[in-house]
Amino acid sequence: MQVSQKKIRSYSGKKNSGGGDSVSETEQTKRSFYFRDVLSLYRRVLRIARVWNAQSALQIDTETERKYIVQEARSLFRQNMQITEPVSIRRCIDECEARIEIGLHYMNPYPRPTYLPPMGLATQKGRKLRTQQKLRKQAKPVYLESQEET
Repeated sequence: MQVSQKKIRSYSGKKNSGGGDSVSETEQTKRSFYFRDVLSLYRRVLRIARVWNAQSALQIDTETERKYIVQEARSLFRQNMQITEPVSIRRCIDECEARIEIGLHYMNPYPRPTYLPPMGLATQKGRKLRTQQKLRKQAKPVYLESQEET
């Protein structure tokens, strides 16, 4: 299955202009590879949502969790649509795969809470504030990088 140049250009956000290519062929190949990878991952999430059953076995819980999975997938994929750097795209793919595996393992579609390390709530002045922020950043797992800070 080939991805057309138009799709690659719309995904990368850059247009090729005649003779002088602004994006190299290897860069386009990488992007098209990630485009397929991201698209298959999105389809996988939607398939999981379609067959998802809540742990409580109640129909209303199942419907709520299915809607949550679809809404979360849509919002995160749209939020990350403008990313063009291969490293950032790979990080988002890894995060999505981790969240899928954790959700399937624990039968819970919601992200797991993060716990602050010791001294995570130190006084917020000067050097201690920077240390506190560093500890919080280190405590955040890979599957929650796309979540906003609270």
